[in-house]
Amino acid sequence: MDAFVRFVDRLSLWTGHAFAWTILILTFGVSYEVFVRYVLNSPTSWSYDISYMMYGALFLMAGAYTLSRNGHVRGDFLYRLWPARVQAGVDLVLYLTFLLPGALALVYAGVPFAAQSWRFREVSFFSPAGIPIYPMKTLIPIAGVLLALQTLAEMARCWRCLKEGAWPPRLHDVEEMETAVLHQHEHEAAGAAARGDRA
Repeated sequence: MDAFVRFVDRLSLWTGHAFAWTILILTFGVSYEVFVRYVLNSPTSWSYDISYMMYGALFLMAGAYTLSRNGHVRGDFLYRLWPARVQAGVDLVLYLTFLLPGALALVYAGVPFAAQSWRFREVSFFSPAGIPIYPMKTLIPIAGVLLALQTLAEMARCWRCLKEGAWPPRLHDVEEMETAVLHQHEHEAAGAAARGDRA
């Protein structure tokens, strides 16, 4: 079970890092559009398409990555006060009743949706440039599969917590600056306390 959780966590990590590059494409596309529209008075016909496709790809493909990092929003003003086993039990029920069926619904509905789009070589009718959108629609079932796998990994993590009474460790990735500064301050304070104890 641990090998499965590690594999899925690494897959989600790789996917999250790969699709994080869409943020740069989105930023450069929007910045370019603002420049040519307002400075050169020559708007593009493709910038809107690039922005919604990049944002859509990021939104779809970051779900499993965010779940693997325990980063989804939750009402943790109560949750964080519960013992680990209670947290794991509540999470397990919610994953089983809501998240896993939702992820499987993305796969179930997304496969024929994407297949039909590929069959017609669908283009955006909102776009004067006629941007192809069938690759984008293919991301729907792929995101569903990745989210379902990560949900199963999270359920395994909950099961282990229910048995052991503590959450198993997660892969270390990136931290927000506030968290990194807080950890550095705690480390320095612990070092100062240890030096004081020795003296």
